[in-house]
Amino acid sequence: MASGRSFLDLCLLALSLCSALASTVDGGASRRFWIEGDAFRKDGERFQIVGGDVHYFRIVPEYWKDRLLRAKALGLNTVQTYVPWNLHEPEPQSWEFNGFADIESYLRLAHELEMLVMLRVGPYICGEWDLGGFPPWLLTIEPALKLRSSDSAYLSLVERWWKVLLPKVAPLLYSNGGPIIMVQIENEFGSFGDDKNYLHYLVLLARRYLGNDIILYTTDGGTIGTLKNGSIHQDDVFAAVDFSTGDDPWPIFRLQKEYNFPGKSAPLTAEFYTGWLTHWGESIATTDASSTAKALKSILCRNGSAVLYMAHGGTNFGFYNGANTGQNESAYKADLTSYDYDAPIKEHGDVHNPKYKALRSVIHECTGTPLHPLPANIERSNYGLVKLQKVASLFDIFDKIGDPLKVSVSEQPLSMEQTGQMFGFLLYSSEYEGKGPYSILSIPKVHDRAQVFVSCSLDGVRNRRYAGIIERWSKKTLQIPSLSCSSKTSLYILVENMGRVNYGPYIFDLKGILSSVEIDGVTVRHWKMYPLSFDALGELSKFQPIQQITDARASKVPIHGYLQSKFRDSSFYQNVGISEGPEFYEGHFVIGSENAIKDTFISFRGWNKGVAFVNNFNIGRFWPAMGPQCALYVPAPILKSGDNVVVIFELHSPNPEHTINLVKDPDFTCGPNQ
Repeated sequence: MASGRSFLDLCLLALSLCSALASTVDGGASRRFWIEGDAFRKDGERFQIVGGDVHYFRIVPEYWKDRLLRAKALGLNTVQTYVPWNLHEPEPQSWEFNGFADIESYLRLAHELEMLVMLRVGPYICGEWDLGGFPPWLLTIEPALKLRSSDSAYLSLVERWWKVLLPKVAPLLYSNGGPIIMVQIENEFGSFGDDKNYLHYLVLLARRYLGNDIILYTTDGGTIGTLKNGSIHQDDVFAAVDFSTGDDPWPIFRLQKEYNFPGKSAPLTAEFYTGWLTHWGESIATTDASSTAKALKSILCRNGSAVLYMAHGGTNFGFYNGANTGQNESAYKADLTSYDYDAPIKEHGDVHNPKYKALRSVIHECTGTPLHPLPANIERSNYGLVKLQKVASLFDIFDKIGDPLKVSVSEQPLSMEQTGQMFGFLLYSSEYEGKGPYSILSIPKVHDRAQVFVSCSLDGVRNRRYAGIIERWSKKTLQIPSLSCSSKTSLYILVENMGRVNYGPYIFDLKGILSSVEIDGVTVRHWKMYPLSFDALGELSKFQPIQQITDARASKVPIHGYLQSKFRDSSFYQNVGISEGPEFYEGHFVIGSENAIKDTFISFRGWNKGVAFVNNFNIGRFWPAMGPQCALYVPAPILKSGDNVVVIFELHSPNPEHTINLVKDPDFTCGPNQ
């Protein structure tokens, strides 16, 4: 009996071991991704990365699967994405991981679709994203933080952020059964500085939460200087490169070897540029499909690896677009709302274009990836002209649409960040004694664009005049009219944050009025600052960017109803000599059924500059007067059957007919020369 029980026990033990082994394989403990012999290896087999950037935060979550499937049909086996800190921690220790910010769901979806992931966790990401992904509240800390450095105060905040993020990522590593094969540290640091202590600290922090098996990597330009400054191979961190599309890649890959350990330099360009970014006032950036495909072929057909930047660009919804500067911080250019990037998968998902087909053909030729039928394009609809009505002037309601507790009072103007207004607009108000026929207003430093108004009372009638614009990149003085007043003249300056710089030495980009304000050489004092709260971008991930506006005399109501009631109830200023906004407009259109809900575009041809909201969702900025983007993308998930509401905050003058056009095939470009 004893020997029988022992035999039974041995059988049970053998079954248990087999089960454990099977569980280990399914659970991923035997899964491994590494570099050996200057090649990537996956589960013992040589592996070629054919990847593409598809950013979850630039796509409505309902379309994540669609865009990933289009990337897979292109022939990609890997998706790369940044993780923007500012999306996930909009306020200190206020964490967002829902909606647009639900990164775990996005990564699991990639895994379900059998795509691998290269995750770029920052903390700096660049990416034409506001402040390079840094939360703007970092700019309010005193003494000022030294971003992207071994400044201990800065590193403590990075550690607090990664302490939340990386434990969410760890279960999704490839060795744990997930899709993540590599995790990037920082981004193109070699183009910024050479603080190796900073990079070393990030590596130690990442290893603490992710372990030693995951490949950590850096990405830098393919030059001696950038690789020397940005690589940290002594910490066993793989150095990837990027370079201009069309450059001979193989001398750069040979240079890459000098910054990796022997046998650990798989040739990889982590940003193979399929197009380029565009700023307001420029022509839409495009690149030739055949030359782009030829450049990719020169990498893939010699067993190099490449990640397309971008495979799909998407959209800078809300106020998250970034900006660039030139040789000084005044040479400022903001990025468009569209982040189409001339990528093979267009902003609205189109794949029936020459670039997608050319790249798909090259990937098939070089890797043998089967050619699957092209995915059908997502249906779009013409909903036609929508008539809008003015529902309020900003000056009728500015003191009511914000929280009165958030109005700031100061002897000198405060930055937006100091008032807690991290995005959008801030209205500055003061008074002065007008003298002579006109006065000269001077604002030496304003970020980014200021509209100036003067106002006073005469015989009980409010007289308000539009004086003009002072811009970061142009004039700093303005001639303002003197009004016939029975009191002091009120000065109103509406400042727009057009997007923080995301690259280069000027990323510490505070917004608002950043200097004293002078009129005829006399400093203007005693300021009130009113934050405009209709944006509420911290709610972006909940699809409610203009969700509610608080009326001090009533309970919360939706913005469109609130504006209509204010239009009816307020005694409007008698505007004398003013023909330019800022004003709110509202329009409605009806979709008859669920089946009729399709993607569309809103054409703003004939409008000037502003921000648009559809069903309380901030679809972004429009500026057809500057161009080149004339239409904003409206994904179907934003729409609904029945009544749909469009609210426009126009900063200057509206379309003369007060109409917008909802079209499926927009004329994308416009501007002063169109």
